[in-house]
Amino acid sequence: MEKDILFKQEAYIFSYRTGGILLHDGKILLQKPWNDDYAIIGGHVMAMEATEQTLKREFEEEIGAKIEVDSLMAVGEIFFPWGDRPCHQICLYYKIHLCDPAAIPLSGIFHGYDELGNERIDLDFCWVPLEKLRNGVKVYPQELIGHILSGGDKVLHFVSRQI
Repeated sequence: MEKDILFKQEAYIFSYRTGGILLHDGKILLQKPWNDDYAIIGGHVMAMEATEQTLKREFEEEIGAKIEVDSLMAVGEIFFPWGDRPCHQICLYYKIHLCDPAAIPLSGIFHGYDELGNERIDLDFCWVPLEKLRNGVKVYPQELIGHILSGGDKVLHFVSRQI
């Protein structure tokens, strides 16, 4: 099995991740761990894996849905605390769509999980109206929200410093 591109050093962590922007009927599908804010669905890229393939794998593992990747929407350089260490994350965000819209509920909340190393993380997957994003609901990373709301026609590069 390939390994995630996730390097945990004594002084810091480096993470290479990809996220999928899935919109439907004026809503965005987000993940929400029980103890955290909303976040863009995605996961860590494995060694020798293209980011588009990562997204397809992650969506199938986490919510049991096949997706197609449409276009690159944003590149984020994100600095945040990971436990007691700083993390430097590079994340590529893509517009995506479902291969079969009937594969998952298209409204409300449904449940799934993610695995990171030996840890299982229970997640809620929530269809959040874009209007709530306009009104300031907390979504990670915040720097991406305005770009999503504007349609994201050009690739955005952003730096997010939470530490």
